Formats: sequence, structure tokens, C-alpha cells
Amino acid sequence: MARSPQKSSTPASGNAVTADLVAVLVAVTDGTPDIMTIAGGSALPSGPFEFTHRSLQTALRAWVEAQTGHPLGYVEQLYTFADRGRSGDARSPHSVSISYLGLTREDEVGEGFEAHWSGWYDYFPWEDHRAGAPGFIAKSIAPKLKAWAKAAPSPALQRERWQRCAITFGLDDRDWNEELVLQRYELLWEASLIPEANHSRGREASVVPGKPMTADHRRILATGIARLRAKIKYRPVVFELMPAEFTLLQLQRSVEALAGRLVHKQNFRRLIEQQELVEETGAMAADTVGRPAKLFRFRHAVLAERAVAGTKLPLSRT
Repeated sequence: MARSPQKSSTPASGNAVTADLVAVLVAVTDGTPDIMTIAGGSALPSGPFEFTHRSLQTALRAWVEAQTGHPLGYVEQLYTFADRGRSGDARSPHSVSISYLGLTREDEVGEGFEAHWSGWYDYFPWEDHRAGAPGFIAKSIAPKLKAWAKAAPSPALQRERWQRCAITFGLDDRDWNEELVLQRYELLWEASLIPEANHSRGREASVVPGKPMTADHRRILATGIARLRAKIKYRPVVFELMPAEFTLLQLQRSVEALAGRLVHKQNFRRLIEQQELVEETGAMAADTVGRPAKLFRFRHAVLAERAVAGTKLPLSRT
């Protein structure tokens, strides 16, 4: 039976500090990027670091497996957050959140575990630009950000705020930068446009779509998405998310799902072939529509042969 996260037994006081380990566990299935969640999708797998744990990573693996029944494979540390006032409870001890990014392949969560897979665009719908910029950015987010910028106490600060908004959200004819996930979330938090910010400030209203998460977990998720979007451009980590055999279209769709952007099909395939990242298996996919597609697998030997440049993501700007 899964255990729920337990807080440290240290009594709460003005000087108390708790250290929580939080996992952003990512999988891509059928072109959809998913994350492992608990508490009805409102939290990431997490638990306190305790003195009985041999190391931070050992503690993380123990908590994730206890809550999800899912063993961790590839894991790397993300970031350590230690801000006060982000949990929504001023009486709570000062909490340090040590976050990790894990990459895996989605499978069924075992019976008796509270975890389930959730689509990460449910939490960040403004980040999915595969079909173009979501309409609510121009209709809802941009006007609210403009109002927030104009509410600044001086013209200089008004200009500075709006410049940040325009750069971060690709407004005023600026390009959309898919890696600025955390900056966009933090800007919405600062402007009180998301539930987490309003809850921590004793207010209820919010105007931006997207499922909230407990405490600072959506901020941690934003950090994980940004890290992964940057990393797939220079390291072949996307293959940690692929099945043993896949078509090039499945690979392309997975990269697009993570980036939230389309790629130029021919340029993408040319780069994959030039870098010798994959090799043919000799088999054909049986479930493709129309002409059968070749099956490929990742060439693990490429990691030992040379430093890999990554996919370089020939992103579509249309």
C-alpha cells in the first residue's frame, strides 16, 4: 500500500526548517507529455528527507516508489527552492524543496497506489504551441498583464514590467521562446493571475486557465519542463522516453510534445541521420496508417563514440 508524504517530526517553530524531496517524473505516450502525480493530480511525488536516508537521491527513490510503485531510472537534480511565503501557510516551518527530474516510459500504476499520470499541458495550457499560439494568450493573458504593468507606480516601472511581459510571452511581435517556462509562471504569480499566488496572499480570484498544484509544486514542474526543453537540444535524453523500437514519426511527435512546438520534418530527420543517433531494426511498424513505416532503435554506442550535439530542434516558426 502506498504511503502519503509525511512531514518531519521536528516541532514547528520560527526557526524550524524542513527539507522536502520532489520528483518531476516525465513520460511521453502517443504524443502527449505526462507527469506522475499524487493527491488527485494536485501534487508531485514527494517526501521529507530523513536522517535514516543514505543520500538525497536514495530518499527520493524511496518516496517515489512508495507513493507510485514506479522505480526511477534516469534522474538528475533540478533546483533547490527555499523561498518563504509560497506555501500559503505563514505558520508553517521554513521549507526547502529539493527537486529532481526523472525520465521514464509510461505504464499502468499498480493497484493500491495513489499516483496517476497527468498531462503536463493541463497545468500549463499556454505552453502548447503545436497548433499555434493558444487564443487565450491574446484574449485573456495579455490584457491582464498589460493592466498589471500599467498599475506600476511609475512610468519607468510600467515600461519595465511590460517589456518583461512582451519578451516572456512573445508579445508585440516578439518570438516565442519555449524554454522560458519558469519565467512565464513566475510572471503570472507576480501578477496574481494564478490560484497559487492568490492563495498565498489570502485571495481567491484567478483568471488564467491551468490546473493549480499544492504549495510550490507547479513552480517545480515549470522548472522541470524548462530543463527538459533545453536539454533535448543538446543531449539525446528524448530516447529515455521512447520505447525500444519506434518510427521516426513517433520520435518527431515526442520531441514536438516536449517542446510544445512543431519541427520541420525533413530537417529533423536529416539531423537525426547525420548524427547517427538511430539505426534500423529491419522490422516494419504494423499499426501505421497507409504505407508501413520502418522501425528504428537508439544507437547507445553513439554516447561512447563522441559527444552528441542533440536534435538541435529545427523548430517551425510558422
